[in-house]
Amino acid sequence: LRPPAMSRRVVRQSKFRHVFGQPVKADQMYEDIRVSKVTWDSSFCAVNPKFVAIIVESGGGGAFIVLPLTKTGRVDKNHPLVTGHTAPVLDIDWCPHNDNVIASASEDTTVMVWQIPDYVPVRNITEPVVTLEGHSKRVGIISWHPTARNVLLSAGCDNLVILWNVGTGEMLLVLEDMHTDLIYNVGWNRNGSLLVTTCKDKKVRVIDPRKQQVVAEKAKPHDGARPIRAIFMADGKIFTTGFSKMSERQLGLWDLVRDGGSRPASAAPGTPRSQGCARVPATLSGTACAPGASCTPQEQDSAASDLFQDDLYPDTPGPEPALEADEWLSGKDAEPVLISLRDGYVPVKNRELKVVKKNILDNKPPPGPRRRSTCDLDLSRPALEEVLEEIRALKETVQAQEKRISDLENKLCQFTNGTD
Repeated sequence: LRPPAMSRRVVRQSKFRHVFGQPVKADQMYEDIRVSKVTWDSSFCAVNPKFVAIIVESGGGGAFIVLPLTKTGRVDKNHPLVTGHTAPVLDIDWCPHNDNVIASASEDTTVMVWQIPDYVPVRNITEPVVTLEGHSKRVGIISWHPTARNVLLSAGCDNLVILWNVGTGEMLLVLEDMHTDLIYNVGWNRNGSLLVTTCKDKKVRVIDPRKQQVVAEKAKPHDGARPIRAIFMADGKIFTTGFSKMSERQLGLWDLVRDGGSRPASAAPGTPRSQGCARVPATLSGTACAPGASCTPQEQDSAASDLFQDDLYPDTPGPEPALEADEWLSGKDAEPVLISLRDGYVPVKNRELKVVKKNILDNKPPPGPRRRSTCDLDLSRPALEEVLEEIRALKETVQAQEKRISDLENKLCQFTNGTD
């Protein structure tokens, strides 16, 4: 007897099917970097069109190093660092709408946002643009909103997810009572209307942050005991990585919002793991950071014929935000503002991040009787205005000195580069 006819399996062809890697030479990578040895599940690096940032070992606090993409090779052991945290840095993330702004999260329970100059400074950067305080335990996750200006997310070991308006230094939302244990990772969907989180309680959650609701949930997408990570795909599905009970690496693709799902596909056990990887891309391993290059046969053909391969390089999110923080908080959503890569991407010039904090003196006192303090008795309106005027004058003096220092550093940097 002939066996029953079996349906032919359809294999979807991919334009990336024959992609292959291209190793870089030693002078095209960064060497002699003291990468942080903190035991935390983080990429330890972040990259954008201008810089690569790497969390490093630092005595007496936490630090990371910022290196220009245009200058590779052996890193000077005295290269300036970004320092300011009083405990190790656990996560860093570049702002998608400003290539000179990066956020850092630390064991000291704070989040700091930094302005990085286009030139290489001659000393450590120690003063953040703004410090965000609200977590009670160490902060291990930060992520910028993909389409709204100045909206930053942080998640800590207090099981809280906090959303900030970096432009004012204020909390926008606090998501509590949603996670029963340590949060492993948090990711935005394409337009920033939903979050996906993984947790030590072995659940993947889809959260609407503005409604402060869990809209979908998947228990145990992977059976293994090791941490699970998840990201949103462009079509709204969720991609997870984890392990089986036999410690085999697994990949899963899920449609949680529609209450469906596919079984995770097992990967080969024992797959090697680099310490960290950041998109552009760059791979972190040992004491070196190497840019990862890949190529397809189509790219080789297009390079030879000087043609732009638009099927390989579709329009991609650019540096302009689609929304302001207040618009997003009020309920508006917008897709990323896309740009073409046909003529290549040219990073925009340094744009200063300005933080406008609300004046606490503008807050009206609560209604009803209250006891007058000695401060109320001694500080009259004219005296208060005099103090405020002196503060404004001091701020102007400090800003003028900072600009002068910055100009001198820039001149020194140009002089140094000219003598190399």
